[in-house]
Amino acid sequence: MQGFRRLHVWEKAHDLTLEVYQATVRFPKEEIYALSSQTKRAASSIGANIAEGCGRGSDADFARFLLIAMGSASELEYHLLLARDLKFLPEEDYQRLDALATEVKRMLGSLIQKTRGRTAVG
Repeated sequence: MQGFRRLHVWEKAHDLTLEVYQATVRFPKEEIYALSSQTKRAASSIGANIAEGCGRGSDADFARFLLIAMGSASELEYHLLLARDLKFLPEEDYQRLDALATEVKRMLGSLIQKTRGRTAVG
C-alpha cells in the first residue's frame, strides 16, 4: 500500500473537506450540533477512510474502506442539498461543493474498480 498523501483522490477529498468547513461557518448557530456537524463529519470521513484503507494490509481491505468513503461522499451530497434547500448554503457554493463531491466520487469509483481488479487477479 502506498501512503494516502500520494493519492490524488485523497488530495481532492481533503480539499473538499476544507471547503466544507469554510462553508458551514455561515450556517445558523442553532445548526452547530446538527446539520453543520453532520456535514463536516461526512466530508472528513471521506479522506479519513481513504487514509485508513491505505494503512490496511490488503487490496481487499483497501477496497472496503474506499466503499465506505463512497458512502460518506453520497451522504455529504445529501447534506449539501439539504443545506441549500434550507437556504443555509448559497446556490453558487452548493454548485461548487456538489461538483467537487461528484468528482471525488468518480475518482473513488475508478480506484475501487482498479483495486478490485488487482484483488481478482491476485
